[in-house]
Formats: sequence, structure tokens, C-alpha cells
Amino acid sequence: MIIYIHGFASCGFGSKAQKFKEYFEEEIITISLPTIPNLAIDTLEQIIEFSLNKDENVYLIGSSLGGFYSLYLANKYDLKAVLINPAVNPWNTLHRYEGVEFVTNYYDNSRFEFTQSHINSLKNYKVEDLKNPQNFITLLQEEDEVLDFNEAAIKLKDTELIVEEGGSHSFDGIERYFRKINSFFYN
Repeated sequence: MIIYIHGFASCGFGSKAQKFKEYFEEEIITISLPTIPNLAIDTLEQIIEFSLNKDENVYLIGSSLGGFYSLYLANKYDLKAVLINPAVNPWNTLHRYEGVEFVTNYYDNSRFEFTQSHINSLKNYKVEDLKNPQNFITLLQEEDEVLDFNEAAIKLKDTELIVEEGGSHSFDGIERYFRKINSFFYN
């Protein structure tokens, strides 16, 4: 089973999630996670543990904040993961929402509260020691307008690191990597 983990203020029905769903079909789940980090991690841990207890293989694909969550979970459970323009220090990048009463979801325009305590709670999931860097592919595009790709390139230098010129935070042309991801997970 592949779990696609979306980014901040996104959902499991976004355009990138749907591209993965079209390619991987029933092999992938693209759920919409709670906006509160502790609840999002708890939800993902329950799905992972349920699947592992049934002797199923679990693979993760995470984008942006979902990449941060994927890094933590793959390291904790020794899973393979693909990280797409991952946030590596989300408490820094999400600081711009400090003092904002409500954040708007990019997909459905729903609004939610994201507090300083939510931002601080992300530090609980920081990975200091990457146990098996060979379990990761990191895909970065230099023109990411949200995150500095250099932070992820430095933090994840021991993973299979692919850095492309140009692009965007959404990772333009992600479908070019679907076969590589499929091979990485299943070979």
C-alpha cells in the first residue's frame, strides 16, 4: 500500500494526489489529514500500524509538509518514502501564519485555525538521525517559491537526491517520476 501525504492547507483530493491516484490506482490511498500536526501523525501511524500488522508493505509519498511527515514516519517504521519538495524545518516556514486568525485550504477554500502551539508541535517530529537513507528518494526543484530547496538538499544529502533546475513548489512534471517511484517501491 502506498500512502500519499499532502502538504499544508491541501488535501487528498488535490491535483498532485489525483495524478498519483490515476497512476497507482488501488495501490495508493490519498486521504485528507487533520490540520493539527499531532492528529495528522496519529492518523498516519494508525494506518501504518494496521497495515504492518497485516503483513502488508507500506510506502510513503509526501509533498511539502507531507514530506516532513513522511520523513518522520519512514524513519520511525523503516519504510521506503519519496519526498517531494519536502519541508525540513516547517516550524520556520509556517511562522508566516503566526497571528493569522484562519488559514484557507487551497483545494476547497475551507478555513481552519493554525496556532503557535501547532507550529511548535512539529518539532516533536524532527528527524535528527536518518537511519536508512537508502529508503528515500528526494525530489527537489530549485524554483520552489515556498521552501528553500537548499535546506532539504543539505539535510537529505545521503538519500537518492534529484535536484532539477526551474520548477515550482508543486513540482512541475511529477508524472515523469512515476515509473521510477514504482520501481523503487516494488523492486
